[in-house]
Amino acid sequence: MSALPQERRVITAIPGPKSQELQARRTAVVAAGVGSVLPVFAARADGGIIEDVDGNRLIDFGSGIAVTGVGASAEAVVRRASAQLADFTHTCFMVTPYEGYVAVAEALAELTPGDHAKKSALFNSGAEAVENAVKIARAYTKRQAVVVFDHGYHGRTNLTMALTSKNMPYKHGFGPFAPEIYRMPMAYGYRWPTGPENCGPEAAAQAIDQISKQVGAENVAAIVIEPLLGEGGFIEPAKGFLPALSEFARDNGIVFVADEIQSGFCRTGQWFACEDEGIVPDLITTAKGIAGGLPLAAVTGRAEIMDAAHVGGLGGTYGGNPVACAGALGSIETMKELDLSARARHIETVMKARLGAMQEKYDVIGDVRGRGAMLAIELVKTDSPESVATKEPNPEATAALAKACHQEGLLVLTCGTYGNVLRFLPPMVIGEDLLNEGLDILEQAFARI
Repeated sequence: MSALPQERRVITAIPGPKSQELQARRTAVVAAGVGSVLPVFAARADGGIIEDVDGNRLIDFGSGIAVTGVGASAEAVVRRASAQLADFTHTCFMVTPYEGYVAVAEALAELTPGDHAKKSALFNSGAEAVENAVKIARAYTKRQAVVVFDHGYHGRTNLTMALTSKNMPYKHGFGPFAPEIYRMPMAYGYRWPTGPENCGPEAAAQAIDQISKQVGAENVAAIVIEPLLGEGGFIEPAKGFLPALSEFARDNGIVFVADEIQSGFCRTGQWFACEDEGIVPDLITTAKGIAGGLPLAAVTGRAEIMDAAHVGGLGGTYGGNPVACAGALGSIETMKELDLSARARHIETVMKARLGAMQEKYDVIGDVRGRGAMLAIELVKTDSPESVATKEPNPEATAALAKACHQEGLLVLTCGTYGNVLRFLPPMVIGEDLLNEGLDILEQAFARI
C-alpha cells in the first residue's frame, strides 16, 4: 500500500507558483541542454501518483521513462536500500567486493531467457550497458562491425549516439561519431510499403541481404536491437523479423544483443520482451526498471562471451553500487510477489480496449500498438487525401494532446522518430481507478482538440 493518496488533485495551474519559482532557480544554474517534459517539481511519488511542490497530484503514465514500474517509493526497495545505506554506501566492487552485486548477477542469471550458463557485469546507465555489450562482443568475436536498425535508440555516449538513429535531439551537433556502425531497415509494420502482413519476412530478408553485401557477415561483431523499440516510437518489430535475425547471427558467429533497457522487467507482460517470439539473446542489456529508480544497469549473457574481456577490461567506479544493488533486489522481490508481468498484461487489456475505441472515433489515431504496460498511439494528419494515403506524421497534434493532458493532471510522454507518438508507461502497480481516470482525461483531450 502507498502512503501517498492515490487520487488525482489539481489545485493550481500546472505548473503551479512554487514549481515556477523553482524553474526560475533552475534556469539560472542548470544547463539549458537538460530539458524537461513538464516543469512541475516533484515532492513525493508512489503508486500511480506524482505529487508536486504545490500539492497537485498527477496521474503518472510515464514511470520516469519506464523506471518506476514497482512505484517510485516501493516498500521493498526503500527497506533494502535504507538498510544498505546504514551499512555502507560504497567500496567499489573492483576494490573490495560485496554480496549485493553477486546477488543481482544471480537474479539476472535466473530471470533472463535461456538455460545456458550466464554471467553479468553491472554498470550505472543504459548507455553504459550497451557500450559494454559492444566491447564484450568485439572482444569475443575479434571483429569490429556493429549492426543496428532504423528508429533504434541506444543512448547518449559517443558510441551509443552512433548506434542511435534519431538526429534531433540526441545527435545533432555532437559528432564525429564512432565508426563501424551499420544501420539496417526496421520491420515497422504500420509503415511497411507492402503492408504489415508481409513486413517481418521482407524486412528480415532486406536487412540480411544488406548486411551480407555491404558489411560481410564475417566482419560483424554484434547485432544490437530493441525487441520492442522505445524512443523510436514503441514499434513492435513485425512477427518473424527477430527470429530471422537471431538465426542469421547464430549461423554466422555474430553476437545477438537484445537491448531491453526500456522493455525489460515485466514492462511488456513478460520478464523480457524478447520472450514474446522465444528469442534467446547472446547478451541482454538492462537498466531503467531494474532497481526501482536507483541507477543500475547490467549486461547479462552467455558465460563464454561475458568472459572474453580481459581482467580489468570491464568496470567503473560506481558500477553495481551497493545501494542500487539493494534497490534492485527489492524491485525484483516486488515484481515476483505482485506478479507484475500479469499486472502489465491486465493493463494492456484495459488500455487497448479504450485506445482502440478512441481510434475508431478519431481518424488522427493511425495506429495503436505495444504490449503490456508499454503502449502507444501514432498520430497522423487527416487534412488531405495525400496525407491520409502517406500516413503523414502529426507531431503538432501529439504535442497539443500531451499539453492538454498535462494541464488536467495526467503525465504522458511523446516519442517517435517523427515526434508523432504518444507513449504510455504507467507503473505496473497503478490502481484500476487511476488507470481509467487517466484514459478519461486522454479521451476528453481528443474531444477538445
